[in-house]
Amino acid sequence: MNSSFLTRLLLVLCFALSAGCNSRTAGEESGVLRIAAAADLRYALPALKGEFEKDHPGTTLKLTFGASGTLLAQIENGGPFDLFLSADEKYAQKLVDDGKTVSPKPFPYARGHLVIWTLKTSSLDLEQADLKALEDPSVKHISLANPQHAPYGRAAMAALTYYQLDETLKEKLVLGENVAQAAQFAQSGSAQVGMIAKSLAMSEEMEKAGRFIEVPLEAYPAMIQAGAILKATTNIDGAKAFEAFLTSEEARAVMSEFGFDPPEGH
Repeated sequence: MNSSFLTRLLLVLCFALSAGCNSRTAGEESGVLRIAAAADLRYALPALKGEFEKDHPGTTLKLTFGASGTLLAQIENGGPFDLFLSADEKYAQKLVDDGKTVSPKPFPYARGHLVIWTLKTSSLDLEQADLKALEDPSVKHISLANPQHAPYGRAAMAALTYYQLDETLKEKLVLGENVAQAAQFAQSGSAQVGMIAKSLAMSEEMEKAGRFIEVPLEAYPAMIQAGAILKATTNIDGAKAFEAFLTSEEARAVMSEFGFDPPEGH
């Protein structure tokens, strides 16, 4: 066996191994479903992830959380996502209008709720005082998501305006990048009160640390949450399967454990 034959054989083997590795990489990537998700889904979506992956063993969910408006900007700038789950149907509708979705219209998957949350060690009487508790002198800071790009921040500002507290309390407001960060501010004690998503307030760690009351629904616009499959998807079958799962009775039962209602309730 001459040296030139051996050289050609080695080259063929290397090429075959390289092709095999590339094929596996492509296969593994095709099984990933990249989801850009609103921050209020930080606890609910991981709970759903296990159920979905169990029923769809070829698909792995890769979750990215953030303010809906921030995620929208990332997607519009070419962010590598297959699916967008917004806390506000208007953001999902904008992607539809801009021709960036496979979905002909957003699919509603839940209705979110705004709450007032404080530590258990706080002396505030939330039940009796309602939003007027925010005027208590012991409340130095009130955390909420930035209303510029976070639906829960806009809901909080709408509620404050509804109760004519927006001007009175504006110096107390501390803005988080998203509603999850606003919750962290309140949980850490950096803010005495947080105006946050019920889905975060009902998480195990937040329930252990604090208590909350719901803001009356008439005080802010209905928070109908909706999603859309993106044209940039590399896993259309996985995205369609997850849409069907998220709007199923099974998924809604899990979502209800985190304080979400079905979207039809609006």
